Amino acid sequence: MAEPARNRDRIDTLPAFSVANAAAMEARFAGVPAPEMLRTLLTGMLAGRVASVSSFGAESAVLLHMVAAIDRDIPVIFTNTQQMFGETLAYRDALVERLGLTDLRVVRPDPRLIAARDAEGLRWSYDPDGCCAIRKVEPLARALEPFDAWISGRKGFQAGTRAALPRFEEDQGRLKINPLADWAKPQLDAYFAEHDLPRHPLEADGYLSIGCAPCTSKVRPGEDPRAGRWRGWDKIECGIHVAPRPGEDPIF
Repeated sequence: MAEPARNRDRIDTLPAFSVANAAAMEARFAGVPAPEMLRTLLTGMLAGRVASVSSFGAESAVLLHMVAAIDRDIPVIFTNTQQMFGETLAYRDALVERLGLTDLRVVRPDPRLIAARDAEGLRWSYDPDGCCAIRKVEPLARALEPFDAWISGRKGFQAGTRAALPRFEEDQGRLKINPLADWAKPQLDAYFAEHDLPRHPLEADGYLSIGCAPCTSKVRPGEDPRAGRWRGWDKIECGIHVAPRPGEDPIF
């Protein structure tokens, strides 16, 4: 869909967010329930400046339901890496329809990068970081260009590396919001039940964190929910939530 005029007209004049801004927001909204916090932000200072980024994975319905309850016209960005489970694509479409979301933005890898760097579609098997860079990081960076802030569905319980996840972060000049950072699995399950939200069809088969099909496996009893991602590799994040080091090219 066409980019809303509210973004085009205002975005160039708005200031970038800093680490100090994120810290101030963290203090301001300490103890405020996620739905209330989101309503304050999406109808106030971030109106027309923010997008929600969703993988349409195992627990994505909770955050998307909160956003839709506030404003169904909020842009929702989905990165189709072209390596997704068919079940995820079907779940995405069903959930968008169910929640009445009006501005789903599907972004795909640059075909020129794919032709140059992953023409056979097998880069995941020998260079998963490079694969994520061209199939996830670069497309999302393009999609986020019109926005000053974005909403992420990360949660602290998903992995040991996310245990201290804040609700607000600075991300290359943008404000990144993690409304569910302090939510536990029982809270999420209760929210699903209360609002009769559909579950991702692969979740019942043991896929507790669902990304690209080649790099996602079932989670074993006692493992972190993200243990099934990039199993066998020294890799825990796709790169979207890892800031590039100074002078580092995040794509190549």
